Amino acid sequence: MPFLWTRAPSARHCSPVSFLLALLACWFAGTPGWAATVQHVDIKSDRIVVRFDQSVADASAFLLAGPSRIALDVDGATPGRDAEGSGLVAGVRQGWHGGGARIVFDLARPAIVTEGVFGRDGRELTLELRTVDDAGFARAAAEGRLRFLPPFNFGGEAPSRQYEVTQAVPTPSRTLALPRIYGDDDSRPLVVIDAGHGGVDPGAISPLDGRREKDVTLRIARAIRDELVASGRVRVALTREDDRFLVLQERYGIARKLHADLFISVHCDSVGAGSASGASVYTLSEVASDKEAARLAARENKADIISGVNLASTTADISSILIDLTQRETMNNSASFARLLGREAQPLIPVKPNFHRMASLMVLKAPDMPSILFETGYISNPTDAAFIDSADGRKRIAESILRAVEVHFARRLASNDGGNAAN
Repeated sequence: MPFLWTRAPSARHCSPVSFLLALLACWFAGTPGWAATVQHVDIKSDRIVVRFDQSVADASAFLLAGPSRIALDVDGATPGRDAEGSGLVAGVRQGWHGGGARIVFDLARPAIVTEGVFGRDGRELTLELRTVDDAGFARAAAEGRLRFLPPFNFGGEAPSRQYEVTQAVPTPSRTLALPRIYGDDDSRPLVVIDAGHGGVDPGAISPLDGRREKDVTLRIARAIRDELVASGRVRVALTREDDRFLVLQERYGIARKLHADLFISVHCDSVGAGSASGASVYTLSEVASDKEAARLAARENKADIISGVNLASTTADISSILIDLTQRETMNNSASFARLLGREAQPLIPVKPNFHRMASLMVLKAPDMPSILFETGYISNPTDAAFIDSADGRKRIAESILRAVEVHFARRLASNDGGNAAN
């Protein structure tokens, strides 16, 4: 009998006014101060660990060629001392750049950053490295900057209690029926799969055979649903099970109304020229990680505009500082799942060198629900299109999702059990 993950007790609290005032007072008083100094840089065989004497706000990294280097920018931080290299890193140089610290890692041979993870207190950043050939390094360098966000807390210690704030989602259609949930055990986590595009919005169209993204994504979404339901460990719902149009806010709005634990929007990428290929995953950031992420956001966020008529609500983007605090934690949970998916997908399907990217995508803007947009491959690439729209390709994509979902909820269960034991 497969084990089940049960839904943790709700952590949504009605925060009193006094707490909110204290919260805002701490925020505007500058706690934390984001004035950290680079304390130590530790070079290991396949990773770099950067330690700070205080929590930092965020960091970003990009690659430079001729010679091969990794540049790490840390906003508002003070640079430390240069250091000797080891293994993949021949040397470490530090200096000021744009109001913060820039750390440059001179590489002994080409290597790319596959992920960057902050510790819980925001005082330690680990960059995972992978060696590549010159061509792989050049491709990764062209993809631009990767951004890393630490978990938010109000000091050096991990918070003993988490507060969540929700905001009502605009509902363009009051008569929109909620979809069927597959699986009848309410204690199991709920995963909502969103097949991108649909109805009057075909999405990307293959220039060779006219294959439409909206049809391919629906077939993939059904395959993922079947794989997850067969596992017996989660419940599943699809935002659409047929060829219908949904505005972007309705897509994540459906998932929030169902109290989903995870939201996965399935898409197929496309380029006007070139032979780009491979899967990638996007999580929410107001600052795009690279030019391709910005291009994707510009394209996908227009899915609500058909024939020049905006069909979505004109309500402004979430700007409340309280919502921002909740969304920061959600963004980190989303990024954690994205990294898991990259790890599990790599043996099964073609993936891009920098699999995880960030973009300001409307469909990912639920403030309290981990969400990803999964670009399963390029419909503009004949090889990719044939793979992702085949039975074998759909099976492999679905298995990638299943493996990542299993680890994601197993970790959450372990974390909840640890928190209950501590209390």
